[in-house]
Amino acid sequence: MKKVYDVIIIGGGVIGSSIAYSQAKRGKKVLVLEKNRLIAEASSAAAGMLGAQAEIDEHISMLKLALKSRAMFPSLIRELEERTGVDIGLVNKGMIKVAETEDEVVNLKKQISFHRDWDEAVKWLTTEELLEKEALLSPSLLGGMYIPNDGQVIAPRLSLAFIKAAMEYGTDFLEYSEVVDFLIENGCMQGVITATDTFHTENVVVTTGAWTSQLLAKANVEMNVYPVKGECFSVIPRVPLVSSTIFSELGCYIVPKKDGRVIVGATSYCNTFDKTVSLQGLSKLMERAGSLLPEIGSAKWEKSWAGIRPQTGDGLPYIGAHPHYKGLYIAAGHYRNGILLSPITGKMVSDMIDDVVTKEDISLYHSFRVDRKLSTKQTT
Repeated sequence: MKKVYDVIIIGGGVIGSSIAYSQAKRGKKVLVLEKNRLIAEASSAAAGMLGAQAEIDEHISMLKLALKSRAMFPSLIRELEERTGVDIGLVNKGMIKVAETEDEVVNLKKQISFHRDWDEAVKWLTTEELLEKEALLSPSLLGGMYIPNDGQVIAPRLSLAFIKAAMEYGTDFLEYSEVVDFLIENGCMQGVITATDTFHTENVVVTTGAWTSQLLAKANVEMNVYPVKGECFSVIPRVPLVSSTIFSELGCYIVPKKDGRVIVGATSYCNTFDKTVSLQGLSKLMERAGSLLPEIGSAKWEKSWAGIRPQTGDGLPYIGAHPHYKGLYIAAGHYRNGILLSPITGKMVSDMIDDVVTKEDISLYHSFRVDRKLSTKQTT
């Protein structure tokens, strides 16, 4: 019997599950195909920061998209938690980008001036104000940029909640089902082929993260998405050390989770799929974390891990329809912002599939179109 779906999503991480939830909620018959286990890659490794303003200050379209997505979280999480019973661990205690040098003070104050146009709550904290708010931070810090509306969640639980909610709306999820080829006729998507089965649809969404370029090569599509390994570790302190997420310009963040754990990350190694955790990488993270929060050294060790994040050549994700293959959509390359951008990505792709994108959104989405750095090979 022919297996037909309205939408087939390839990839069972936070982006794929968000799109599945959005489409299923709109009454679509959805199938999600995952080549390994669900939530097995970057979505399970992420620290879960919703750093719309902590990490984004150069590209206006990216900032606008991040702010729209951040604003969706409170109501979305209430909806998901009520429907699934999964505690997603939302914490809205803000983020602090700390300054360790005079140059960083100057840079952060410039960022504050920029970000106050978007959020008047962003402000500068002196060393005294910083220590008054977070008493265990190092007194050698020169102050910090306080972003009260940047929060965080427990990343794997967000993905799990999307999956469970999508299942309640009838979505099928198949693990260990790797797509080996696409069914394309006259430039239109007709379905996908796995090692054991064939599934039919007119709408295929590729959400395979750092593996996107490899998969799209099967359709003769070249796309600049490459892997960046990031190592992290977690500890369990005897008493709470900080309430806000602490973010350093020198590549270290400290994230106090709702369940009591503290996550420290992350290193950055480009163009590798090797998830081995190195002593060198952990040593650097421990040193950086200890310089920011000396008391973290007395916390109980929990574990370490590495995730493979999908980066693009220009640093912006690809979200949109393929210009040559009707019914092929791509949502990949979110790098360190996959958790943050998952709600808006689900909405964007669903609106594109349903052809209900507003004029206002068309202008914003243009920066993320997939044909900005994409080509289709000519076959003979």
